[in-house]
Amino acid sequence: MKQLLITIDGPAGAGKTTVSRMLADRLGYRYIDTGALYRGVAYEAKVAGISVDDDPGLETLCRTLTLKFVRNEKGTRLVSGESDITDNIRAPDITMRSSAVSARPMVRTCLLDVQREMAREGGVVFEGRDMGTVVFPDADLKFFLNASIDIRSRRRHTEQRSSVGQTLAEVEKDMRRRDEKDSSRTVAPLKPAEDAIIIDSTELSVEAVVERMLSYGTVTK
Repeated sequence: MKQLLITIDGPAGAGKTTVSRMLADRLGYRYIDTGALYRGVAYEAKVAGISVDDDPGLETLCRTLTLKFVRNEKGTRLVSGESDITDNIRAPDITMRSSAVSARPMVRTCLLDVQREMAREGGVVFEGRDMGTVVFPDADLKFFLNASIDIRSRRRHTEQRSSVGQTLAEVEKDMRRRDEKDSSRTVAPLKPAEDAIIIDSTELSVEAVVERMLSYGTVTK
């Protein structure tokens, strides 16, 4: 049976991560969180004191970075060089930095090759914002997952409150700012691919979303 390349795009808080992981588990596929790669670059840029608009600095940084996903007893972890940076990349400032960094052409070019190499053998679910439009325009199946801003901010607040401490209002404000940045940028803006299957998860459970994805003929359990 053919190993498919599946992309799931959408804004923050739509449920992409949980859905992508569950879909990959159901299919026995690998799961790739591409947003974590951009967060990794943003985090390492902060550590190195490189501004998000310092294109030469970011290009030099990207040439020296080695980012990879490793599975261990804690799950799938993002490793930079020899350091596990998974927990470091979820801070609110890294979230905003990653949105800015992801709009820099040299960063996208660098990570494009990384992502395409990961997809070479198929059997993978890629989660991101431009997977179906830019990175994998010929993907076997493309989904765009969305939800209302109220639901998305509540989900993100619940997810972060034990470690970040933002109020719900602060989370929603940050999310609106990121939505605006991601949707209006000239390089790979956030939008559904023309042939993407759009799913609104506002009133759907994670299980219901995954079942809907599995209902499409080319996705086989």
